[in-house]
Amino acid sequence: MNDLEAQLTDLKQVAQDEIARAAALDDLEQLRVAYLGKKGRLSKVLGGMGKLAAADRPRIGALANTVKDVLQTDLEKRKTTLQAAQIEAQLAAETLDVTMPGVFTAQGRIHPINSITDQIVDIFLGLGYTVAQGPEIETDYYNFEALNFLADHPARDMQDTLYLPDGNLMRTHTSNVQIRYMKEHEPPMRVVAAGRCYRRDTVDATHAAVFHQVEFFAVDQGLTFTDLKGTIKVFLERLFGETEVRFRPSYFPFTEPSAEVDVKWQGRWLEILGCGMIDPNVLKAVGYDPEVYTGFAAGLGVERLAMVQNQIDDIRRLYSSDLRFLNQF
Repeated sequence: MNDLEAQLTDLKQVAQDEIARAAALDDLEQLRVAYLGKKGRLSKVLGGMGKLAAADRPRIGALANTVKDVLQTDLEKRKTTLQAAQIEAQLAAETLDVTMPGVFTAQGRIHPINSITDQIVDIFLGLGYTVAQGPEIETDYYNFEALNFLADHPARDMQDTLYLPDGNLMRTHTSNVQIRYMKEHEPPMRVVAAGRCYRRDTVDATHAAVFHQVEFFAVDQGLTFTDLKGTIKVFLERLFGETEVRFRPSYFPFTEPSAEVDVKWQGRWLEILGCGMIDPNVLKAVGYDPEVYTGFAAGLGVERLAMVQNQIDDIRRLYSSDLRFLNQF
């Protein structure tokens, strides 16, 4: 046995021992590179074949190929064994023990404002209405002018409206959605819009500078105040159940005639919403012919309904982050 033959035999034995002891796939890959890589130990040993006699080269070359095949076979077997062990360990770690106690996760709650808003919108969806949205930062045109507010109307005053440095304002109602939607669509239409509104107001138990409204409106040929009353009665019955409803004459710049609507709640009358037939000037502002189309609109405050439905005594509780309060709902 010449020197190269002895080196190949020793290399094979050492490599097989190390492969058998490899405990991880990464370790096994390092051994493969160390022994069979381009710059591995086997290549270094074969680098001395140039010094062999021509008669010895076939025999040493065949031995080298045998060593290489044996080590590759051992590497594959060990790899298969380690992969199987890895899968077994992963399965054992991921096994669910149904007898173990569960990890407690606090149940989420729907905020009273979101809850009542969802109920209202769902009622109108059931009546065939389409949901629409509009921006909270609005122009004077969409918030006031197109809704038939006169230039000297008190609602435009700085004491009521939050104006921005660029001349825009924070919308004071969701009626801006009505104008934007009508400008982009042709009748007939039945639309409900919900969103946040802003006004300069003193914050107390029943008022807030930031509040929520839901507005619904319809435009078609031949709509009358009777259609408005019927829609409101159906809506309130689905929201409150069987209850008395009354309409009181009122005034809004964007509706004519207009009314306030009350419901009998726990033995007393409660003001719920304002409504009316869309003023012809509003229809003209969006390009509709008031001789052909009529419409009605109504808006209501979400906070008031949430307070009534959940017997909340102070509107400020709706905006607190007290989990003791929110967990009740």
